Amino acid sequence: MNEQANVPHVMMVVGEPSGDALGSELMAALKVKTEGQIKMTGVGGPLMEAEGIVSLFPLSDTAVMGLREVVPAIPRILRRVREVCDYAVETKPDLVILIDSPDFTDRIGKRLKKMAPELTIVKYVAAQVWASRPWRAKTMGAFVDHLMALLPFEPQFFEQYGLTTTFVGHPVVERASQIKDGEAFRERHNIRSDEILLGVLPGSRSSEVRFVFPHLKEAVRKLAKTRPNLHTVIPAVHHVAERIRSQTDDWPTPLTLIEGSKEKFEAFDAMDFALATSGTVTTELALAGVPTVVAYNVGKLTGLIARFFINIDDITLISIVQGKRIFPEFILGDCTGENLAEAMGKLMDDPDAQERQKKEMAEALVKMGLGQESPSVRAADTVLKLLA
Repeated sequence: MNEQANVPHVMMVVGEPSGDALGSELMAALKVKTEGQIKMTGVGGPLMEAEGIVSLFPLSDTAVMGLREVVPAIPRILRRVREVCDYAVETKPDLVILIDSPDFTDRIGKRLKKMAPELTIVKYVAAQVWASRPWRAKTMGAFVDHLMALLPFEPQFFEQYGLTTTFVGHPVVERASQIKDGEAFRERHNIRSDEILLGVLPGSRSSEVRFVFPHLKEAVRKLAKTRPNLHTVIPAVHHVAERIRSQTDDWPTPLTLIEGSKEKFEAFDAMDFALATSGTVTTELALAGVPTVVAYNVGKLTGLIARFFINIDDITLISIVQGKRIFPEFILGDCTGENLAEAMGKLMDDPDAQERQKKEMAEALVKMGLGQESPSVRAADTVLKLLA
């Protein structure tokens, strides 16, 4: 225990917005569990800052993906890795929690374990090495002291590599209570009740806006030709919002572009359907029961390399947990406006397919912890046991 401060000192590090959401929920649970008697430092985004963390640097410095995005950013990212490690060595936190973003946080873990082997390192959200490069599980064991896993099958997988793992559930299920007020959202944004509200989710990374968003836009253009009552809502993450806005001047339908998590969840409650970039948002849409078609794309070189390593058939967590494809998925070369529009058109016209999706989504969410003790509370309990 950090005797000088007389309260435990937990350092958390995230690398992108989805990790910021997980970190903020864990911070909130830890503050409740300790009655505020805890010191939390590290790297976070606006949600973690709202819970009281003073980030060492902006999250936008590390929230990049794809070779064309990452390569120019490597010197900056490596500098931030050194910065985080130096801070940890200097302040000696009782626990270092690395949240998601393995390309960034694993570098920190490896460097930090060499610099200060006495520090306890916890990984919150395992890299999905069961999907590609499973041998990485063994290398994780060299710098991770404890893993907090989001998916029910992960402990069995990681423990065969000697990595102590606790299944805490997927924190996204905690957001169910925030998905409400859809009717008020429609009224506030003048979206008529007879309009089909289609959510377009372009992703949180600038590379996703570059490589996926144009195909989503083209899909909407095609759908609008046969559905004149289509209205589009785009929830945008703050650091890519301007880039998205700059591409919507000639948008083919009436458009509502929003920012902020409250507006986003209200929009989810109001949506009839969604075209979504693969990521945490697909699980949030499942919570809202929104019939969804999923897209993902990267640069050609990144995609070529990825094909050699990915050994799973589906990319969305809902499908992976269920062991079968729940959402229509179009990735890499299949991610085209035509394919997306065709799949969405079929889904819109097939009430039975919509109901099947909703049923499978609900079953998967229960497996991920919905209706049980909240995952952030279970994660906080695990953290406090490790501190003890």
